[in-house]
Formats: sequence, structure tokens, C-alpha cells
Amino acid sequence: MHTKVKRTGRSFRNWKYFLNLIPVILVIFGNLSGGWFTLLNFTFSFIVLGIAEILLPEDHTNDDWIEDELPDTLMFLSVAGQISALLSLIYGISTGIISGYWIITAALSTGGSSGTLAIVVAHELIHRKHKIWNFAGRFLLFTVFNPYFYIHHLRIHHKYVGTDQDPVTAKFGENYYHFVGRSISGQMNQSMQMEIQRCKINKLNPYGFNNYLISCISGYLGILLLSMIVWGWEVSAALVLQAIFANLLLEYTNYIEHYGLSRMDNERVNEKHSWQSDKLISRFLLIDLSRHSDHHFHASKPFNQLLSYPDSPVLPGGYASMILPALIPPLWFKLVNNKIPKHFSQKP
Repeated sequence: MHTKVKRTGRSFRNWKYFLNLIPVILVIFGNLSGGWFTLLNFTFSFIVLGIAEILLPEDHTNDDWIEDELPDTLMFLSVAGQISALLSLIYGISTGIISGYWIITAALSTGGSSGTLAIVVAHELIHRKHKIWNFAGRFLLFTVFNPYFYIHHLRIHHKYVGTDQDPVTAKFGENYYHFVGRSISGQMNQSMQMEIQRCKINKLNPYGFNNYLISCISGYLGILLLSMIVWGWEVSAALVLQAIFANLLLEYTNYIEHYGLSRMDNERVNEKHSWQSDKLISRFLLIDLSRHSDHHFHASKPFNQLLSYPDSPVLPGGYASMILPALIPPLWFKLVNNKIPKHFSQKP
């Protein structure tokens, strides 16, 4: 058992989470500069961080969290950063600072930040009960055109993780490419069915704007149409591309967080049903998303209080360094399959 240490004051641990803002700063600079600078965040997030994660040590500390205002300050800055990143992308393209093929690199770099900042922070905020923070989380998901995560993650994934009823749990022997299609379609279908059921119970039109998914999708179409009219099709295409890339990163994290870890339907979720990593890069640039075991064990716990468990399965690398193996199925299976505890079902 871990003993919680609650203190007040300043914590260096809470300051380290501000590293999460580096990608969005690089994105904004790149979008306002154009050319090769649009590759800054892509290079930093997917090459520099991957190498750094291999070289840097792990941080298993559990008793260093402090209760102060820094985590909330980071959440506010993250929302502001995401808004600024998208506005800089729109501005860069509409003014000609970004043109030609650089629009693609700018969109991918922006999408990289959307995936590592906006969606990760949204994941934290939708778990919060306070209406303003919860709305901020849903807003961040809106910026990446994701209508289902808010519903599915809270009401389905946490309840059914590790079972066949959860499409977000990657099965043993399933590669990333197969998982992406199954996961997204499964989440969309289950979320839509849940929204239809909710509307019917509350005697609302299940196929109108009372349906959260339908209202979000309508909003996306309106935004894209407006941006096309005001700034041109290149801006709309860039917004779509950054959203697609961000959601592919989301599905990558979904893939590595639960791959091959199953449980019985009547078995309570515990710290053994999610992969964990204490790699420094994964911990602090992703606000401890890599301590996913504790998140599922105690879903309401703030990110800066998540613990590392000695009994949790540990990934052979962190989130930044496991991207390449995940994209090469034979390499992924070689690195991960033999690390899955024997008591878990390992049938494809």
C-alpha cells in the first residue's frame, strides 16, 4: 500500500509538468515563421523526445506531490496554448506565411501538439466535476473534431476496460493498424447508442441537437464551412489534417495503454490492468498519463497525484520511444508480448 503524502507549498514535481507546453510553443513559432520552422515540433516530439526518453532515467517517486495552484495554472495555459496554436495555423496559411507543402508539415506539427497537449489535458479535465473545467475539456476535444471521447471514455471505457465490451482495449496479437479501425468505429457506435438511449430516457429527440454527437458533428461542419468561406479550402484542410493526426496519436496511446491485458467481466479494475511507464519524458511531457495504472485504479485522482505501482505491468519503453515499435508489428510483439503477465489471457 502507498501512503499518501499531502502537503501545501511549492513542489518541483508540479513545475516539471510545464514541460508539456514546449511542443505548443514550437508550433506557434513555426506557424508564424513558415518554411522549415513548421517542422520544429514534429522533429522535437517524434525524434528528439524519442531519443531523449531512451537515454534519460526513470522517476519512480511517489511521495513528492504537493497541493498548490500550479496544476490548475497549467490547465489554463494548455487551453490558451491550443487556441493559440490553431489561430497561428489559420493565420500562417491565410496570410501566405505557410504555403505549398509546408501547409502539410504545419498541420502535422500542430496535430502533434493537439495530440500531446490538447487531448491529454482534455482527458484530465473531463474527469473533473467542476463545470468550467469539464467544459474546457470538451472544448479541447472539439478542437480536434473528436465527438465521442467524452462519452465513451467516462461511461464505457472505464467501466469495461480489459473486457471484450471495450473496443479501446487492444487484444493480444492485434497490431496497431487493425486496432485503430476497430477502436474508432467501436467508440463511435457505442457512444451513439448511449446518446440515443439517454435522449429517449429524457424524452428528447435522439436524432437532433440534443444528441451530443450530432451537435458536435454539426459544429465541426459549420466551422469547416466557415473557415473555407473566410480563409479558403487550405485552412479547412489543415484543420482536418491536424485533427486526424491528433486522433491517430490518441489511438496510439490507447493501443499501448492496455494491449493484451484482459480481465473477467466481474473482476474489479485494479493497477494490473493498464501498462505503466515512469520514463521522465512520458511522465512530465504528458502530465503523468503514463501512470495509467493508477488512473484506472483511481479515476478521479488528479494527474499530479498519480502513483507508480510495483505490481503494474511496465512497458519496455515510454510513450515517446514506443511509437516506432508500435508502427512495426513484429517489433512491437517481440518487445511487449513476453512482458505480459502469464495470468492474462493471451489469445488473439
